[in-house]
Amino acid sequence: MGATRDFSRVMLATAAALTLATAAFAQFSDSYSFLKAVKDADGAKTMEFLNKPGQPVLNARDPASGDAALHMIVKRHDQTWLSFLIGRGAQVDVRDRDGNTPLMTAVQLSDPASAQLLVESGAKVNLVNNRGETPLIMAVQHRDVASARLLISAGADPKIADTIAGKSAHDYATEDSRAAPILRMMDEAKPKAPAAEIAGPVRR
Repeated sequence: MGATRDFSRVMLATAAALTLATAAFAQFSDSYSFLKAVKDADGAKTMEFLNKPGQPVLNARDPASGDAALHMIVKRHDQTWLSFLIGRGAQVDVRDRDGNTPLMTAVQLSDPASAQLLVESGAKVNLVNNRGETPLIMAVQHRDVASARLLISAGADPKIADTIAGKSAHDYATEDSRAAPILRMMDEAKPKAPAAEIAGPVRR
């Protein structure tokens, strides 16, 4: 009897493990297919996954790049899809493997239109990536005046220092004469961001 009972327990445990493995594989498969549909701008296929209960794949990330759907859409400068997926509940501050949010990606690509849409949708302007860089630091490094203006008006803190060089957006703008217009905007701006939003080492 004891041996039979032990055998039954083993079989039940094995069956449970197989069920979990199957579910995990199905989830991965859905995530991969969803991200491929987004990358291909295949609206019909994308809707198949978004219409599933719970939308479990909406914030899935590519295992290779760490990109979520919003990162992919920003990279192709597609505000229509960006607005659509945000409206469906995509997380605006989702991070890729390097800790970059879609807002950071938009700034890196000098895409103020996508950046504005993300900010208006609640993207936090003072988050930092794995290097401690803020979107404003990236705007200065790319000498992107339009994105910098947007970020500063939304409360971006120019004093947050990165963890690579220990420099802030204000420091980088001071050192680069080509970023003089951004430096002037920083110096003339009044702080607006609440302290709770700031993430990362801050200089005062």
